[in-house]
Amino acid sequence: MQKRIVDKVESQVIAAIQDPDRIEKAKVSEANVAFLLTGDLLSIKDYVQTLQQANMYVFIHLDFIEGISNDKSAITYVAKEWRPDGIITTKNHLIKTAKEQGLMTIQRIFLLDQTAFNRGIDMIRQCQPDAVEVLPGLMPRVIYELTEMTQTPVIAGGLIREEHEVKEALKAGALAVSVGNPSLWSIGL
Repeated sequence: MQKRIVDKVESQVIAAIQDPDRIEKAKVSEANVAFLLTGDLLSIKDYVQTLQQANMYVFIHLDFIEGISNDKSAITYVAKEWRPDGIITTKNHLIKTAKEQGLMTIQRIFLLDQTAFNRGIDMIRQCQPDAVEVLPGLMPRVIYELTEMTQTPVIAGGLIREEHEVKEALKAGALAVSVGNPSLWSIGL
């Protein structure tokens, strides 16, 4: 039986890697989960292997990988050839296929207003991802409300620049916080 995402997260700060130059920093950080927000068909397999060899769980953000389509064949290819631990996507139709391929799934949603919040709840209930990443992550009240309305673990991300912002999101109920700033990847959480 595959572990749940809550069992994999040891450091509550997730290394959101937006540039290949930050892979080495992620490897030596306290983060044990990496979100790959960079790469292409030729480089991503090496990035995944490098991070996994450093004992990190790797989630590929499919929407940011150059050259990959958003269909069933692409998900099958990602699972069999690149072998990440999971995927991140804003496209709820990819969640089911990824789960069928044994990948963990993170649904990324942008909470811009009440309508987006309500649609996000509906998407979570329909596709049942392993976790949901909410952006922007600077919304403790909204994070709290989301955790109260669904049993799906919440990861806060986006626009987080300070340690106290990470702590506020965690206090509001987030499982973890994805941040792009390497200086926050080792703050002991």
